Amino acid sequence: MAYPVVAAPYGLKPINLIGGQVFAGSTREYAIPYGYATNIFYGDLVGLSRGNIERLSVSTGTLGTVTGVFLGCSYTNPTTKQKTFAQYYPASTSAGDIMAIVCDDPDTVFKAAVCSSGVVMASGARAMIGQNLAMINNSGNVNTGNSANALLAPTNTPATTDALPIRILGLVPDTAVSLGNSTFTSISTATVTCAALPFALPVGTDVGSLASNGEYIASGSFVDTAANAGATSFILNQAPVTAFAASSTLVFVQYPELLVKLNFGQHQYYAATSIA
Repeated sequence: MAYPVVAAPYGLKPINLIGGQVFAGSTREYAIPYGYATNIFYGDLVGLSRGNIERLSVSTGTLGTVTGVFLGCSYTNPTTKQKTFAQYYPASTSAGDIMAIVCDDPDTVFKAAVCSSGVVMASGARAMIGQNLAMINNSGNVNTGNSANALLAPTNTPATTDALPIRILGLVPDTAVSLGNSTFTSISTATVTCAALPFALPVGTDVGSLASNGEYIASGSFVDTAANAGATSFILNQAPVTAFAASSTLVFVQYPELLVKLNFGQHQYYAATSIA
């Protein structure tokens, strides 16, 4: 099994910029209004409203509203009167100098975890690269201060809707998990019959096969519906690009993290309509 193990989602974590540019930690400070009544966690999407930063509920249809990703804040503690630097903003803080630290470069590449629902870990796959994704809006962790938002693993047809907030750029091989192999028997449309699966296959599991010379053949498909260990069939989101050879070895890999960026038009810097 790969190390480290990704056990839960953590929002969006900046890695670098598109085009191979280095993310040097450059951020911008924006005000959070006095007493703002919603927690904002490290890795949450945020947007401007009347010059103040507010948490955005991740969903479709947020075109042009994203200012960036929240990376902590500072404020004068109303009890101790000491300057406080925090991983997350605690709801209803009675301070007039709250400043959010925001990663606001629209070309930032982020790393994020993939879930099938809530915080149930799923998988990305090679066939998803270049497609769009929705996100799952989860409550963050007040103990760590980190977001729990996740990428929503797609099912069925490819995710191409332009209103979806996230574009997939690549896989994260460092945390990939090999789920084992099985012997292919037959396929009907996108339902694959095989020998008993050695492990459960989460939604999004990357599926490929081995050629007679031992080379890997990408199927261009991924697991559409989770399958239990020991099952003798599973469903792909689409029929494979290259047909599986009779009695070939099927290879299953879980990619719990993906490299992504905000989809074009989601970020306010890439939207012609200004913030009201």
